[in-house]
Amino acid sequence: MSHVVADLSDAHPHCPVLRPGLHDFGGHTRFFGPIKTVKVFEDNALVRAELEQPGHGAVLVVDGGGSLRCALVGGLLGEMAVQNGWAGIVVNGCVRDAVELRDQPLGVRALASHPRKSAKGLHGGASNLVLHFLDASFMPGHWLYADEDGILLSTLPLHVG
Repeated sequence: MSHVVADLSDAHPHCPVLRPGLHDFGGHTRFFGPIKTVKVFEDNALVRAELEQPGHGAVLVVDGGGSLRCALVGGLLGEMAVQNGWAGIVVNGCVRDAVELRDQPLGVRALASHPRKSAKGLHGGASNLVLHFLDASFMPGHWLYADEDGILLSTLPLHVG
């Protein structure tokens, strides 16, 4: 089956799609994988902790509360994600080091780029939660498909069979 989001949406019209709003910052504009989640606010310590783990082709979805005051992911975390086998990172917040991220073989979507780094360990966070933003719910273990047309979510992998 095609990994093109428009084709997947046509074949599976029940699958939710994200409302437009995220911009592409990674070297891969097309990516997919099972979802892992992190909820933080202006503190990327938990994001780092997740990306230090083997990704096994998963997509880390980070709900940063939509904050536009600092970046939650940058070039070093992008490099770590690539080294540890993550397929992509989706951030309801900002990234930085946009040029570095563009050169990495990783899917990265975020609201914007911001030069300021986040706090480290001041605000905490939680992982493995159901997240809600851009008119969609991100459930750990469900699947995310991204390309130039947008992002589609599914309870099951759609790229097999």
